[in-house]
Amino acid sequence: MSPRAWWPVALMLALCGCGVLSETGISAAQLSAARAAAQDDAHADARADAEAVIRPLVATGITPGAVVGILAADGGTHFFGYGVTDHASGRTPGADTLFAVGSLSKAFVAGATAALVRQGRLRWDETLPELAPGYTSFSADARQVTAWQLASHTAGMPRQPVDPFTALLFARYLATGQNFYGHLDRTYARDYLAGFVADRPGEQHYSNIGYGILSELVGLRAGESMAALVRRHMVVPLGLRCTGYDAAALPCFADRAAGHAGDQPALLRRGAPAPDWRFTPLMLASAGLHSTARDLLAMAAAHLPPAPDALRETLAGNTRPHRTPVGQEAAVSWFTEEVEGRRLTFQVGFVAGYSSYVGLDLAHGSAVVVLQNSFNWDLRAGHLLLLRMALRAEAATRRS
Repeated sequence: MSPRAWWPVALMLALCGCGVLSETGISAAQLSAARAAAQDDAHADARADAEAVIRPLVATGITPGAVVGILAADGGTHFFGYGVTDHASGRTPGADTLFAVGSLSKAFVAGATAALVRQGRLRWDETLPELAPGYTSFSADARQVTAWQLASHTAGMPRQPVDPFTALLFARYLATGQNFYGHLDRTYARDYLAGFVADRPGEQHYSNIGYGILSELVGLRAGESMAALVRRHMVVPLGLRCTGYDAAALPCFADRAAGHAGDQPALLRRGAPAPDWRFTPLMLASAGLHSTARDLLAMAAAHLPPAPDALRETLAGNTRPHRTPVGQEAAVSWFTEEVEGRRLTFQVGFVAGYSSYVGLDLAHGSAVVVLQNSFNWDLRAGHLLLLRMALRAEAATRRS
């Protein structure tokens, strides 16, 4: 391979070391506005927050359309849509507009896996050979990996495999928007685990290939696909009407948002249509889900205390950080950040022409969903909405 041809590999190496990659840091100006809104009790509410935080995403051309779902600490739910689902129809997206949600699928995989653990059908501390004996000739490092490590992104696996062929597919994606995970199938996973060498196990590093392997091996243990397990243990019991892997089969398909280019694919004009992705069975469960703001807010709410039933107690357990052998804290599928002294728990998803965010403020019992129909790394809006609600709740407590 020529030196010029190695640039996609170098770019992938850089991306693989960037955590969840999205930008969630809140600027000084945003923080000042949030504090001012918290003091303006007469005019601050969910709609005012959405107008201040979400509308600019559309007004500035960052995304053609966006939907926000807000669960307030008092239990009230609010949905606001801006822009268009696609330029041809001009429809404004709403609570039941269907989006591809990418890696938000991992929250559902984690929930289904945790349900099996609760039922005693597998253990979090099972190693991969215990979980799926005979799956492959596991390398020495792969034999040490546990189900919990895969679910918490602490197994020492990269975001995606770093090899010349994957890099070339990634370069094609930057130019065309086409899926660069299409070669990650079951044969690839077996070969990958046979030669796997861990990189800093115990540290939390986001891994798509790790969740693909988790979905595959847990499905083998359970005797059905992870997609079926997600439906059985998450979609149906939570009453999610418009969440599933086959978008065309969902009742909200007629109001589906079309995906558009944003920060990526790099060589497509921002706002241009982006092609849909089709996933292999290995990657489908952890990256291929479609859902709505209404359904995702219900899923988020099920992770918040109090936990009135077994499923919600299980899901709440997934948000609790555990200390790893290297001294870090990690939770099952969820990430946490300290924002102005407040701990926010969140997940993000990027796929084709979509960006998605689900955030929880466990201390105040609130949640936020933000869905965009373009691929944008900047997801500060979700954190900012949670912070605004927290500041307002704290200000109200002080006044009372």
